[in-house]
Amino acid sequence: MSQPAYDDQNIFAKILRGEMPCEKIYEDDDTVVIMDIMPRGNGHCLVLPKRPARNVLDADDAMLAAVAKTTAKMARTVKKAFDADGVTIQQFNESAGGQVVFHLHVHIIPRFEGEKMKPHTGAMEDRETIATNADKIRAAL
Repeated sequence: MSQPAYDDQNIFAKILRGEMPCEKIYEDDDTVVIMDIMPRGNGHCLVLPKRPARNVLDADDAMLAAVAKTTAKMARTVKKAFDADGVTIQQFNESAGGQVVFHLHVHIIPRFEGEKMKPHTGAMEDRETIATNADKIRAAL
């Protein structure tokens, strides 16, 4: 079965073009890191490649390498920023794999012993909390 075409009207494409707001915490030549607006824990952020790709299934090796490099950097950073016990890294591919937004992205979530991740309810976090958490991560960079 062939891979569906990339839809340049997805929310992350709009964010990357500056058409939608975001709380950006890191950027390099190939990637951008933003706060998740529906976090499953404090400090939940997303690594996005700047170039279009639906997911791992159509991304080229250079893009995947850039995303992996930024993911590792940000995993260490959020662990430090929140004094977390660990970090959960998630990445989903296609609807059957749990993907909801069809632009390659990696979730990074600081984790704490004995604390479960919040459920994905679709409820948005208030902007002040997101901004405060973003500031913590920026300070740890």
